[in-house]
Amino acid sequence: MSNESQLIWKHEAGSGTPLSLRNVHIIYGARKGDVQAVRGVDLDLRAGESIALIGESGSGKTTLGLGIVRLLVKSADISQGEIIYRRNGTEVNVLDLDKKELREFRWKECSMVFQSALNAFNPVLRVWDQMRDTAQSHGWKDKKAIRQRSLDLLGFVQLDAERVIDAYPHELSGGMRQRVLIALSLLLDPQVLILDEPTTALDILTQRTIIDLLRKLKEEQHFTMIFISHDLAIAAELADRIATMYAGRIVELGSADDIFYRPRHPYTLGLIRAVPKVVGGFQELFSIPGSPPDLIDLPSGCKFHPRCPYATDKCKTEEPDLVTVGREHEAACWHWREVEEELQTNPLHSV
Repeated sequence: MSNESQLIWKHEAGSGTPLSLRNVHIIYGARKGDVQAVRGVDLDLRAGESIALIGESGSGKTTLGLGIVRLLVKSADISQGEIIYRRNGTEVNVLDLDKKELREFRWKECSMVFQSALNAFNPVLRVWDQMRDTAQSHGWKDKKAIRQRSLDLLGFVQLDAERVIDAYPHELSGGMRQRVLIALSLLLDPQVLILDEPTTALDILTQRTIIDLLRKLKEEQHFTMIFISHDLAIAAELADRIATMYAGRIVELGSADDIFYRPRHPYTLGLIRAVPKVVGGFQELFSIPGSPPDLIDLPSGCKFHPRCPYATDKCKTEEPDLVTVGREHEAACWHWREVEEELQTNPLHSV
């Protein structure tokens, strides 16, 4: 059997860091000034893990994901930093790749499932045409092998493969298109998979199907996955680690258990307490006061201080860096110990 026709279902789980972000800054040029969408992000992704980026709209989650695959709009610029990708003992800075190398990197090494599945497809091409074009643009020649792999992947994402592969995107429901896009993202066996709001705009039953599918991918295929989501329930269910983003920075990073039961940043705590409970008795619903900051004219010091109940004069003048607050748990807050004390008297129980 040729290499083209072999379907590699599993990545070997183990040690290693396939992707590292080092001091990444991304800005958007605007008439009023530079929009500081991502500011100094440092992050190591471990082989086979899933990490969720959470935060309000405008916190920089999607921009960071698009920056990794260099699909930002023309007005955006990765002004500083490095995006280091590793595979088979080699290491490259994604920002140094030329057009040909970048085309090879996308889909084959790192693929992205976009938020709007319908907009991600060419409406006048059948699913098969788009899968074939993707494979052939990366050097596959055997159409029979490409079609078989496409059918296998469509079946893996719980679709009627024989029917769906010859359908146009508009002939499929939103949930079906989302699953086709996931199958397409797996076509070239990438090592890193980025999913941007994979359940947005889907009905509750379809959301459940997508969540079950993503859990199956996580458990069986051992991809390194990045989930971009404002849905904390999905993050809690699927992610090994959680990174909370605010005003373009990661302000807290830790295991799912640490983030959801032992948060140490006031913003993370506010996000969790703002989630309504669907079981148990009536509970007061908290909200974070104020609005996200203007990314052109950011506040001084800690960018969360205008909305933070723990803020002091130090918070208004000095922006904290991530510091260790537990085992493999970091937070960027001058008052993380006060958050810890608050949770000792008023603990979190569930998301």
